[in-house]
Amino acid sequence: MRIQVKTSIPPELSEPTWQLYTTAFDELRVTAVQRHVMYRVEFDQVLSDTRVLKYLGRDDRSPDLLTALATFTNELESMPLISPDYFAHRWPDLYAQRRIWYIGFFAVHPQYRGSGIFESVIADMWQRVQDSDGVAALDICRRNDQIGLGRAIHQTLGTLTEGARATRLDEQTFWLYELPPRP
Repeated sequence: MRIQVKTSIPPELSEPTWQLYTTAFDELRVTAVQRHVMYRVEFDQVLSDTRVLKYLGRDDRSPDLLTALATFTNELESMPLISPDYFAHRWPDLYAQRRIWYIGFFAVHPQYRGSGIFESVIADMWQRVQDSDGVAALDICRRNDQIGLGRAIHQTLGTLTEGARATRLDEQTFWLYELPPRP
């Protein structure tokens, strides 16, 4: 398994990265109320934005196959689905010093889940957080939390840094109100 960290994605990877992203996250289009999946135009903007680090995972046996794709940045304005104002208000010094890191998404090809690529990418990201004496944030929808994404991240970070803590930043509940059945 090989990981490359890039600030831009070459044009020939535009379609393969989009395919990996949609394969990994397509179910969230119908299992999460809040939109967690970027539109293609947003995706292309993030992948072309040099303020965002792109992690490309590849299998040494099949170098043309993308096994993972993740985005990571400390320039929160580059992320289309979050509010940089939230972070600037809550941690003004960390925000001004670009010490708040955000994982925009982390897609792993279904065949490579459990391969160690997840832990390797998280370790590299966490090292950047440590080097900046910063913090890292991401959002996990209920669906991904139920299948263990939060636990996997906690476990990985706990292995890398004893005493690493997690704090839930926000939570949103969606309600539906219905008329009573007609008699």
